[in-house]
Amino acid sequence: MNYHVLTLFPEMIENGMNTSITGRAITKGLLSLEAINIRDFAFNKHQSVDDYPYGGGAGMLMQAEPVYLAYKDIEERIQKRIQNAKMQNAETEEQDAEVKVQNAGIQDAETVSPDKKLRVVYLSPQGKTFDQKMAEELAEEEDLVLLCGHYEGIDERVLEEIVTDYVSIGDYVLTGGELPANGHGRYDLKACAGRTAPNDVSAEFESFQDNLLEYPQYSRPEEWHGKKVPPVLLSGHHANIEKWRREQSILRTYERRPDLLEKRLVNVERKKSGWKRRLRKKQFTKSRKM
Repeated sequence: MNYHVLTLFPEMIENGMNTSITGRAITKGLLSLEAINIRDFAFNKHQSVDDYPYGGGAGMLMQAEPVYLAYKDIEERIQKRIQNAKMQNAETEEQDAEVKVQNAGIQDAETVSPDKKLRVVYLSPQGKTFDQKMAEELAEEEDLVLLCGHYEGIDERVLEEIVTDYVSIGDYVLTGGELPANGHGRYDLKACAGRTAPNDVSAEFESFQDNLLEYPQYSRPEEWHGKKVPPVLLSGHHANIEKWRREQSILRTYERRPDLLEKRLVNVERKKSGWKRRLRKKQFTKSRKM
């Protein structure tokens, strides 16, 4: 199996995965690992990959283009590897040898389609909760891309373009996707949240606040690959922006984590019950004084 980790901190991945059981597996060639630095695909001299989110708010957002270019680099190299394997297979067949091509852990080239879409896992608290069944399913992939988020997340448009799976290990927020990416290798592809809370204000608006997932976010440019930033975020009308974000949070939670909405309803009912008890107690005390 081949792991390809898109990250801002490749040393965290390499140092973590090259130890213990996973380290021995890599040494024996049972799996391979590469950590790709997204900053290498930035288009400015400072290699910055973040910008302010449209609509305002605390924190910064990872831009779409560097993430997309890093992904395309992996995709092109894998396709080239598969094509080379096919050519080697053809040469072997001409020599009437029944030998399967095994180049850097590749499956038999006849079973691998160069057109097959790469499985890209975005390590996010907004994804499906990881379990053993999911681990076994992902372990069937010959190549698996793990996308590690940072700052306030990643521009929604590139996620729509490349991500196939949103995966979380629990209802909490971590400083980044590198910690769960390490967990993938150690626990049969265990994935989890990839977000950061850069300051106290940002932390107030993280996923799971009020049992709702966070709304989609967008950064510059206004249009990327034909996908535009929602007009409301460009309007400057703060009330409408907050209304839109609230609606998107509820919709996203309904689609991805309906169980959180159930928790929210339970909490609301509990609060109502508490208010009613306090009100009855207050009325009872008042009547006794009278």
